[in-house]
Amino acid sequence: MRDPSAWSKRLPVLATALAGLGIATYLTLYQVGAVSHVWEPFFGEGSRYILKESAVARDLPIPDAALGALAYLAEAVLELVGGADRWRTKPWVVLLLGLTAAGLAVAAVVLVVLQAAVFRHFCTLCLTSAACSLLGASFVPPEVLATLRHLRRPRSRSPAVGDNG
Repeated sequence: MRDPSAWSKRLPVLATALAGLGIATYLTLYQVGAVSHVWEPFFGEGSRYILKESAVARDLPIPDAALGALAYLAEAVLELVGGADRWRTKPWVVLLLGLTAAGLAVAAVVLVVLQAAVFRHFCTLCLTSAACSLLGASFVPPEVLATLRHLRRPRSRSPAVGDNG
């Protein structure tokens, strides 16, 4: 694959991360009471239930939306680090991005399953955030795979200083 870290391939992930960050920040503001109500066009009191009354909202020491916002921020920052050759020059950035995107995707699936199967309430913006996570994660694997292939490639061994052979 040519230029797996090209900006044209990274911008969709950056866009979904920034959208997710905006949504998660707004939901965090609602969870901490800085915003008195949350926009909910489809599910009536679903957002209020999910964000204020669900076991997840009640049992975590900090708002769960804040965790999402931090993860989206990390994903956005990781997308901005390095140039088009970062899959070779900064493989740790690409691998961290892969882990972050995978974590966001797993969290998205768990969020949707919990809303459908456990809470039986839905939150429009929570589902939109989950869609951002899954869409962003769908763009990351080619760069991660190129990085892993690059790291597995045998290196030509140069003799160390003082080596005779």
